[in-house]
Amino acid sequence: MTDELSIRIERSFTAISPESWSQLSGASRKGSVLAYNPFVSHAFLSSLEESGSATAQTGWMGHHLLLETDKGELIGALPGYLKNHSQGEYVFDHGWADAFERAGGRYYPKLQCSIPFTPATGPRLLVAEGLLRLPIQHAIAESLKEVVRRLGISSAHITFVPEDEIGIFEDEDYLHRTDQQFHFINDGYANHDEFLETLASRKRKALRKERRTALEQGIEIDWLTGRDLTERIWDQFFEFYMDTGGRKWGRPYLTRKFYSLIGERMPDDILLVMAKRDGRYIAGAINFIGGDTLYGRHWGCIEDHPFLHFEVCYHQAVDFALAKGLKRVEAGAQGEHKLARGYLPVTTHSAHYVAHAGLRRAIADYLERERDDVEHMNEILTEHSPFRKGERQQED
Repeated sequence: MTDELSIRIERSFTAISPESWSQLSGASRKGSVLAYNPFVSHAFLSSLEESGSATAQTGWMGHHLLLETDKGELIGALPGYLKNHSQGEYVFDHGWADAFERAGGRYYPKLQCSIPFTPATGPRLLVAEGLLRLPIQHAIAESLKEVVRRLGISSAHITFVPEDEIGIFEDEDYLHRTDQQFHFINDGYANHDEFLETLASRKRKALRKERRTALEQGIEIDWLTGRDLTERIWDQFFEFYMDTGGRKWGRPYLTRKFYSLIGERMPDDILLVMAKRDGRYIAGAINFIGGDTLYGRHWGCIEDHPFLHFEVCYHQAVDFALAKGLKRVEAGAQGEHKLARGYLPVTTHSAHYVAHAGLRRAIADYLERERDDVEHMNEILTEHSPFRKGERQQED
């Protein structure tokens, strides 16, 4: 990093101008459209903060790392949060925290460089369009370690890192962790029936029966996006979210205001799949539309019907992706049940800088074994995919 550049920590995302942030790669459709990731957009990140969803009060204190020129121009960034817990992250380090604190260390606070409540891979080392990426990305990764040292905290964790960025963190002496998700890859299918033809006969028949069963009882499906996303629709979806999220997590993370803000700021990046029976909505799932990917996030319902969750969250997402020519569907964290529905195992990545030498050695040893386990499990699950031999999708 040259003397003309400096690192600044900004605690309030609203203090960062949308115009300067939109120049960063992946943060806006104005740049490389296919690279666009809605979760690193100014609209999404500012809505998390302004809605009270990701704030100091909820344990997500903004510590966004900004790389600027001596003229104050933003040329690189890494969204980050100082945290005193490990909730809402989907890459679990509770065991690391417990072990370190039993040994007399202090694990919290830590720096979490990720998108709150969002287990989706996307750019983390953001660089202004038109600039050489590697030197700036290395400068950001190196500076993050200095921030950890200056703050006197235990660690920094960058989660759901794209594969083309993980090597940069490894070069800067970060630990590499892997995990598993299930993604649908569009191999150029014209429609859902053409996709089904690539499956083994028994699997194909099972999915067709599942979809028919899900829509029994007169259930209909609507795709809502753009101007369809009225406050009345958000009220209904939020009821689903609170009912199902409350039973699943105890306390849902996102506030009602969050949905109003994203509906206002990024309506064309949102797809609500809503299920209707007897003229009223009874279930729904929210998805975000990237440059070439549909990201499924969470769902909720106020009526239980067989297979409706699979229809609304997985089958309809595939239908939409095929209709819009999107390359893949990422359906969120976990879920081996997705495999039978055409979602294949893929490896996700995270990077971790641990300041304490002893804790670092222990974690490094654990991660080496964990990476082997993840790779082995992906191989086993791929062999048990529903695709016919020779027709199996390949992760690119």
